[in-house]
Amino acid sequence: MNETFLWCARALLPTGWGSDVRLTLADGRIAAVAQGVPAQAGDHRAGVALPGLPNLHSHAFQRAMAGLTEVRGPADDSFWTWRELMYRFVDRLDPEAVEAVAALAFAEMLETGFTRVGEFHYLHHAPDGTPYGDPGEMACRIAAAAAETGIGLTLLPVFYAHGGLGGLPPQPGQRRFVTDLDAYLRLLEASRAAVSGLPDAVLGAAPHSLRAVTESELAAVTGFTSGPIHIHIAEQTREVEDCVAWSGARPVGWLLDRLPVDARWCLVHATHMTSAECHRLALSGAVAGLCPITEANLGDGLFPAAEYLEAGGAFGVGSDSNVRIDAAEELRLLEYGQRLHRRARNVLAPAPGASTGGALYRGALGGGAQALGTSTSLAVGASADILVLESDRQTRPGEADDALLDSFVFAQGAKALKEVWRAGVRVVENGRHRHRDRIVARYRAALDRLTA
Repeated sequence: MNETFLWCARALLPTGWGSDVRLTLADGRIAAVAQGVPAQAGDHRAGVALPGLPNLHSHAFQRAMAGLTEVRGPADDSFWTWRELMYRFVDRLDPEAVEAVAALAFAEMLETGFTRVGEFHYLHHAPDGTPYGDPGEMACRIAAAAAETGIGLTLLPVFYAHGGLGGLPPQPGQRRFVTDLDAYLRLLEASRAAVSGLPDAVLGAAPHSLRAVTESELAAVTGFTSGPIHIHIAEQTREVEDCVAWSGARPVGWLLDRLPVDARWCLVHATHMTSAECHRLALSGAVAGLCPITEANLGDGLFPAAEYLEAGGAFGVGSDSNVRIDAAEELRLLEYGQRLHRRARNVLAPAPGASTGGALYRGALGGGAQALGTSTSLAVGASADILVLESDRQTRPGEADDALLDSFVFAQGAKALKEVWRAGVRVVENGRHRHRDRIVARYRAALDRLTA
C-alpha cells in the first residue's frame, strides 16, 4: 500500500481547527490523522489544509457559452431570453465537444477548490433529437472528463418530458433533452455503466423542474433511485406566477405538499419562497442548492438566506451555468447579496462574534456533501479531497483560526490555493491543473470546429 504523508501547520478537522496535523493518505482516502506532531522526513509540508468543497449543481456544457450572452437583445433581457440563446447553442454540440468542454469546466472547478461536482446532465440526444445508439453516450463523455481531471462525480441524469406546467408539449429547442419514463430507465442504467469505472462516483436522478414533469412522472422518477434527487424550482418570478395560475400553489409549497421531500433532495435555487416555505423546507431536511454567480448573471433574484438559515436550513453552492467558476466567490456573493438587500454586514454569521466565512464554508461543506450523496471532511476513512492554502492571513494567539476562512472567502479566493488533492492525488499545483495545457488545447480545437 502506497502512503503519502501530508503535514499541515493548520487543518480544519471535524472537531475544529488542529495544529501540526499529519494526514496519512492511502488508496485515495485518509488513513490516519495525528495532531500536535512534528513533521517527519519525507512528509509533504502544507500550510493550511481544508476539506474540498462540493459543487452541487453544474451544467458543464454551458461553460462554452461563458461571456457570449452579455449583449442586450431587442427586448428586455431575462432568464427566458437567455434560455432561447442556450437552446440554439446546444444544437452545435456533439459528444466530442461535450467531453472537451466538460474537462475544462471540471479542471477549473478543481483549480478554485471544488473537488466534487453534481452534474445536472440533460443533453442526452443528437442535435435532431434522435437518441444515440448508446443512450449513455453523453453520460460516458461526462464520466471521461471526470476521469481525466480527477474530480469526484455525482451524475444526475435529467428527466425532461414537457414544455410547461401541466404536461404541455415540449418545444423544438428541447428536443435534445426530452424522454419518457421507459427511455429514462434505460438512460439511468446506461449512466450507471458510464460511471462504473470511477472509484467513488454517485448516481442520482434529476426531474428537471415542475414545468418539465407531471406529478405522476415526478413520483415515478423519485422511485427509480435510492441516490440523491435534484430539481430546479422557484428560480424565476414568472415560474412562480405560472405555477399559481396552474395549480393555485407556489412551486416549493406544491412540491412539499405532494412529495415526501427529505434529506435525499436538493431544491436548486428555491429563490422565491415565502416565510412559511422557508421554514417548511428547512424542516424537511432537504438542501437548498444555491448558485449565486449564475443567479446574479441571469437576474434571478436573491434567495432568502438569512431567514432560511435561522430556521435551520441546509444549503450548498454550485457553479450552475459555469459563466464563472470560483468556489470562494460563490460563498462571497451569497453573503454580499444579503448585505445589499438588508443594508447590513455579516448577515449570515450565526451569532455575534461568529465568523461569516467560517459559517459559509462549513455550511457549504455539509449541505453540499449531503446533496451529492457523499461526505467531505479531514477524517479517517474520508476521501482525501484536500485544499492547501498559502494564506496571507496568519492568526495570532487568542484569535480564531476561522480568520483564515474569512480571508479565503472574502479577500484572497482562489489565488490562495497552492495545491488541490483529490482522492489522494495532487491534481492542482501552484493554481494550475496538472493537465491544463492539454485540456485547454482540446477545448479550443472543439470550439474552432463548432464555429467554423
